[in-house]
Amino acid sequence: MLDIENKKLTSCLEDYLEMIYRTCIKEGYVRINQLADHLNVRPSSTTKVVQKLSELGLVDYQKYGIIQLTEEGTAIGAFLLERHEIIQEFLRNLGIKDNLLKDTELIEHDVSLSTMEGIYILNKFISENPDIKNKYEAFKLNF
Repeated sequence: MLDIENKKLTSCLEDYLEMIYRTCIKEGYVRINQLADHLNVRPSSTTKVVQKLSELGLVDYQKYGIIQLTEEGTAIGAFLLERHEIIQEFLRNLGIKDNLLKDTELIEHDVSLSTMEGIYILNKFISENPDIKNKYEAFKLNF
């Protein structure tokens, strides 16, 4: 699905696709200005990236129209959002509060699939064994 190991998509394209996915699951579509606002970028920059995503077959976009995900774009967008949430949960489990979003963004673009799977399993283990998390937090206070 996503050739994350070989970086088929750049970090920038991934960020845009993830945001398009987030918006489309709520509203069914997104517009250039709305997407630009969500990502704090200029609409002209957004248009160029959306055109690239369209060329890759990940979104359907007509000039001055709405942006919708293709089937492949939806699948990859779902993967990107899940990856983001797995990394963010991992950092929360570590007790990270400051720069949580920034650190999540930095890690998610460079993590391998096998590492992400390991993080997912660790997150699951911690959620099913809250005593372990409590022991970690107590240990960290005394470190």
